[in-house]
Amino acid sequence: MSQGVAEPVSHFGPFGPAFDTAIEAQLAVDLETGAILDANGAAAHLLGYERGRLKSMQIFDLHPGQAPALIAFTQAVEARGTYWARTLSPRRADGTGARVETGGVLVRTPRRRRLLMTLCDLDARQRRDIDAAADTFMREGVAEWQRVDRAFRDIERENRLILRAVGEGIYGVNAEGKTTFVNPAAEQILGWTAEEMIGQDMHVMVHHHHPDGSHYAHEHCPIYAAFRDGAVHQVENEVFWHRSGKPVWVEYTSTPLRDRGVLIGAVVVFRDVTQKREANEQLRAALAEVDSLRERLELENAYLQEEIRAEGSHRGIIGRSEAIQKVLRQVELVAPTDATVLVTGESGTGKELIARAIHEASERHERPLIRVNCAAIPRELFESEFFGHVKGAFTGALRDRIGRFELADRGTLFLDEVGEIPLELQSKLLRVLQEGQFERVGEERTRQVDVRIIAATNRDLRGEVRAGRFREDLFYRLNVMPIESVPLRERREDIPLLAMHFLSASRKPADRSLQLSEGDMRRLSAYDWPGNVRELQNVIERGIILARNGRLTIDLPGGERRTAAPSAPVVPSPLETEEERRMRLRESILKALEAAGGKVSGPGGAAERLGLKPTTLASRMKAMGIEAPRLR
Repeated sequence: MSQGVAEPVSHFGPFGPAFDTAIEAQLAVDLETGAILDANGAAAHLLGYERGRLKSMQIFDLHPGQAPALIAFTQAVEARGTYWARTLSPRRADGTGARVETGGVLVRTPRRRRLLMTLCDLDARQRRDIDAAADTFMREGVAEWQRVDRAFRDIERENRLILRAVGEGIYGVNAEGKTTFVNPAAEQILGWTAEEMIGQDMHVMVHHHHPDGSHYAHEHCPIYAAFRDGAVHQVENEVFWHRSGKPVWVEYTSTPLRDRGVLIGAVVVFRDVTQKREANEQLRAALAEVDSLRERLELENAYLQEEIRAEGSHRGIIGRSEAIQKVLRQVELVAPTDATVLVTGESGTGKELIARAIHEASERHERPLIRVNCAAIPRELFESEFFGHVKGAFTGALRDRIGRFELADRGTLFLDEVGEIPLELQSKLLRVLQEGQFERVGEERTRQVDVRIIAATNRDLRGEVRAGRFREDLFYRLNVMPIESVPLRERREDIPLLAMHFLSASRKPADRSLQLSEGDMRRLSAYDWPGNVRELQNVIERGIILARNGRLTIDLPGGERRTAAPSAPVVPSPLETEEERRMRLRESILKALEAAGGKVSGPGGAAERLGLKPTTLASRMKAMGIEAPRLR
């Protein structure tokens, strides 16, 4: 600058009020000497010195140990004219450093250069920023609260619209049982207006009595229970009472209301189910009438339209008689065990069915049931049939053959007509029953098997033992669990069931439309059935073959007479037991044989004297162990 230009100020003091009253702290520094020429009030406050004390100090006194940073700051100001930095931290009077942002501006005068330093307190600025953010938040928060308030009002308005639109009745009660709100559907169902119900005891108004008219106490009301126990209660088949006194059948749910964890009441949602209940009652009445008609039709049609089922039948064992029920009970008892079973009874009574029922109910049911008809095996082939043979063991043994015992391993072996086994082979059978061991014919190797034995016979094995034709030890080995298969004539109530079963089991679809009349049933029940169930099956099959125009032709032999002794009948006592009846029948047969000289059939024979067929008498004699010299 030229010498002719007058200096605008000779020192900083003449800056006057603008310097003294500045908000930020300011220092005037001589760049040549580093002396602090002046300081404003804000600087004195920030640094903790009096203004006079600051004027007696140098700028380096305020920045001990920071000379390099202070010189770099001054050079930056001289080069740029103005500069800001946060690298300087002036020392306060109390010895602490001030966290500031230092700004510098170069002031040139004709005499020398001066530095005007502005000290911006960063802590104060941070506080101002926080206050500004809080102010902004408060101003924005009011607007947000107003927006939320409007949203809640909109939600409340929508809820009211929903409550008015739903078809189910809704009302609320407080913890005292007073009604707090009611929707229009509840008004329509109950007949009361909202103004009449709000503030009133809802239970007293609409829930005061049970359907039968008995009083409904408050303490038993599930609606009140909801805000006492805090649980949701769903109730069906109750009534609310209409304003007119008419009961309204309802289903309702009472849900507790909580405010900060405190139960304050309940809201009840209910629907009128009166029409639904009436429809259900009509449906139940109609079904009951249908059931009554069906039962009457079944009784009227008896055998013709009744679907015959064998009660408690096992694998074809059909019947309701006490004799069959006894057999089934015995099957249930013995099946879970491995005990040997001896099934006795006349031919055709279903002994094999009993054996199959035992096997199927046992733990061996997944393994086979092997049947051996002992009466059909030639004497010389018994051992091979039972135990098998090896190739070359005898003439005709062209290959190895597995016997029935091996086939039945871990299963069941059914020895049908076991009384026909030759006496000389019974010892070998006894061995395998006792030890589970045998040898194939022509082989020295001993084999082990696990077989359950079920034997059946129509002979009196005790009589055979006494006659020396059956080993006593084998008999006791077989007779662990005896089951008697009773003849059909002793369970006549099962004849209709069996007849219908055989008819429905016809292989041809066209035969399944055939029916048995009540007259047919009476004829079948009156017949004596010497061939038992097998004979009945044959009669039904023959009737199907001879059927004409949808009717079976029941062809019974022997004039369909029920057998009876020609002698003066002895009137049995109503309390006669089965054993007494059998003994009486046995005595009658013995007397007839004695009178006929032991002759069974032919003129003057016992059968003719008793009015029986010779085959029937022979079957009964076998079953009772009666022998006659001329029995063939």
